[in-house]
Amino acid sequence: MLKVQAIVTVPPYAPFIGEVAAHPLVCGLRFNTVMPVAHLREEVLARLASHGVPLWVDLKGRQLRVTTAAMPPFTEVRVSHAVRVDVPADCFFDDGREHARIVAVDGDRLILEDGPRRFVGPGESVNVPSASLEVLGTLTDGDRAWVAAMRATDQRRVMLSFCEHASDVDEVRGLLPGAEVVPKIESLRGLEYARVHGASQGRLMAARGDLYVEVVAPHRIVRALRAVITADAEAWVASRLFPSLARGSVPEAQDVGDAAWLLSLGYRTFMLGDEVCLRRESALAALNLLQAVAEAM
Repeated sequence: MLKVQAIVTVPPYAPFIGEVAAHPLVCGLRFNTVMPVAHLREEVLARLASHGVPLWVDLKGRQLRVTTAAMPPFTEVRVSHAVRVDVPADCFFDDGREHARIVAVDGDRLILEDGPRRFVGPGESVNVPSASLEVLGTLTDGDRAWVAAMRATDQRRVMLSFCEHASDVDEVRGLLPGAEVVPKIESLRGLEYARVHGASQGRLMAARGDLYVEVVAPHRIVRALRAVITADAEAWVASRLFPSLARGSVPEAQDVGDAAWLLSLGYRTFMLGDEVCLRRESALAALNLLQAVAEAM
């Protein structure tokens, strides 16, 4: 059997965290900081860190996220950072399933020509895969608040979304001395960062959810995943793992083949994302399926 391990995303108030943490494949828990909390950040982190496995706090960094609700048809979308981009420019919502065109930009305001033709809610991610895109700033105010809570609770493990420059990691370590940072590779600039720096600043993660959209042409994800594992032979892989288990108890064939292919590339640490981890049954089923595929390999 190939030796594999998993990091599981945990909803902050899930009653099954202890059971998931005890699974033999689990080597860590991930807290996605976009999840809402009703208690002090320090209390949330202390409780999540009490399950006997390492806790990773996922900061959003340069990732563009909707900050205020937007309504069609002529939508203005406000995002988490001020940006510059040559217009018109394509942008994508819902993991690339919805396309819109940016016709003007004013700081953190994206003016869309048309779409998406639905309510766009706060927290949704937006991908703008343009070479001209410039995101102004790295950590958000929310990120900084979570870093302060990490200092107060002596937590030092950080996942950094959309890491693209060495200075992105340096900024985190400047606020959180001694931080163990995992740069998440989610864009073309991130792939260049991986090529130049490898694992010199921290274990790399191929975060396929956004990376798949950012490479634009779907087949390019193959080369991108190979590039990350080439840059760091112990790189982790995340996102879009076993999505069928979030919808039912029987995995679809393509999910099994996907995990087997990632194992054949050399990935051994898998991070299970939000969707499949929202329920106890789907989270445990995903862990058991990963173990079974590794045994079959």
